[in-house]
Amino acid sequence: MTTDPSAAPARFISRRMGTIPPSGIRKFFDLLSTIEDVISLGVGEPDYITPEPISRAAIRSIERGDTHYTSNYGLLELREKLAAHLHRLYGVTYDPRTEIVITSGSSEAFDIALRALLDPGDEVLCADPCYVAYLPATLMAGGCFVPVPTYSENDFRLLPADIEARITPRTKALLLGYPSNPTGAVMGREDLAAVGEVAARHDLAVISDELYDRMTYSGTHASFAAVPGMHGRTVLLGGFSKAYAMTGWRLGWVCAPAPLAEAIMKVHQYVMMSAPTAAQYAGVAAIDEGEDFVAAMVAEYDRRRRLIVDGFRAIGLPTFEPRGAFYAFPDIRATGLDSVAFSELLLSEERVAVVPGNAFGASGEGHVRACYATGYEQIERALERIGRFVQRHR
Repeated sequence: MTTDPSAAPARFISRRMGTIPPSGIRKFFDLLSTIEDVISLGVGEPDYITPEPISRAAIRSIERGDTHYTSNYGLLELREKLAAHLHRLYGVTYDPRTEIVITSGSSEAFDIALRALLDPGDEVLCADPCYVAYLPATLMAGGCFVPVPTYSENDFRLLPADIEARITPRTKALLLGYPSNPTGAVMGREDLAAVGEVAARHDLAVISDELYDRMTYSGTHASFAAVPGMHGRTVLLGGFSKAYAMTGWRLGWVCAPAPLAEAIMKVHQYVMMSAPTAAQYAGVAAIDEGEDFVAAMVAEYDRRRRLIVDGFRAIGLPTFEPRGAFYAFPDIRATGLDSVAFSELLLSEERVAVVPGNAFGASGEGHVRACYATGYEQIERALERIGRFVQRHR
């Protein structure tokens, strides 16, 4: 029997990959390259360059010849400084020698944590809407992703009763992502404690992705690992990309009790060996010298946050007030358009790029995500264009 050569590659793809959806963000932004004069409120990264002292530290390390592997766990100096940093900020304690793994970004941290925790068929509960990578990463680790709807009337917080209603004998873990991408929601200490009671009652592991921990605008960030009784069941994820404008450096971390950290490091050891050495020296400088830069960036993001939230509301798009990260999540249902149609028409008619809310889960439908990590004047221009668009389509 002759096999069509053009069909051969498809035969080799795993069945699991057929369950993995393409990124709703990347698919949409492929359109950007075909349109000129676009104002992008889509890509979730700081519009700042990495502060100079951080870049200089990496350059010096290369000039010294520090271009070899570090420990699989990461540069010990960085782990020691990170342990002190997290204890100072949140009161959490981790042994830098056995309970911290430095990773190639928080995305790798999330991936290896799931692979270390999940057996085939284990269920992971997660707020919906959520970051686009959570579902596919869970599926690729062999788990089953179970969305737990959240709503603007509850400030997009994950409610204990909604979690409890979806727990089954197969539920293994709960995934938290606060401050939230895409909504900008936060969970306070009392909120987290209530979720912790559910986790303890059902003996769930908790993966807490706190990448936007430094970007809060009312009060201070509360870390789930600091909730009484939760340290032993928590895998804490974080990174340098947002707070220090280091997205391209690919530097993150996993913190967990030693047995969990060892299992996670084992996955990291085989897939990555170690995070980039120069980036790790940059991370040392970020902790030592980056605080003034963080404060200045967060203050500017707060100024932009007020502009974009007030602007959307003035246009007639009800907008939940984000209290963390750098995203607004306006309700666009007054236009009569779904989130994909709204985003595509806005791009073609007014050359403003936002992300359809349904890219982040079913509960994101009726909304779009607008990132305000772009220039203040750009946001002003974008709001003018969106205002014209909404008037035409209301």
